[in-house]
Amino acid sequence: MEKLLVSACLLGKRVRYDGGSLALTDQIVERWLSEGRIVSVCPEVEAGMSIPRKPAEIVAGDGEKVLSGEAMVAEKGGGEVTDEFITGAQVALELCHRFHIKVAVLAEFSPSCGSSAIYDGSFSGKKVPGMGVTAALLRRHGVRVFSQYEVAAADEMIRSVGE
Repeated sequence: MEKLLVSACLLGKRVRYDGGSLALTDQIVERWLSEGRIVSVCPEVEAGMSIPRKPAEIVAGDGEKVLSGEAMVAEKGGGEVTDEFITGAQVALELCHRFHIKVAVLAEFSPSCGSSAIYDGSFSGKKVPGMGVTAALLRRHGVRVFSQYEVAAADEMIRSVGE
């Protein structure tokens, strides 16, 4: 049976920067859980970041640029946490390798997990097209990354991968 990687916050775990979650109430996710398909991850927590923690955004780019050294991840107030975000992404990738995962459902807009949009680095709430660090690293390694708004598409993909 094919497993998939899912952001821990989407499963109701209180691991977000503010100590909250983004719990999904979705029949497909409930089925995945009952089938034992889900491997849960929070890249920031896996990298040793605290809960709660300062908000962080990618400055001057997206996850691809962070991975290539052209952008950084900064905390609100100025601290740099680029290394932690890269470490967390590497943990997520290792989980994908260990469990032969080819599909991930990650939290949109996150500087780690955003798959099509992230915040712009100004801490003003403005969103821009782009990926978070974990989403970018997983995609570089052939993992199909979906957001919590694309659960049905992820389900179709996981079913086609398993055939």
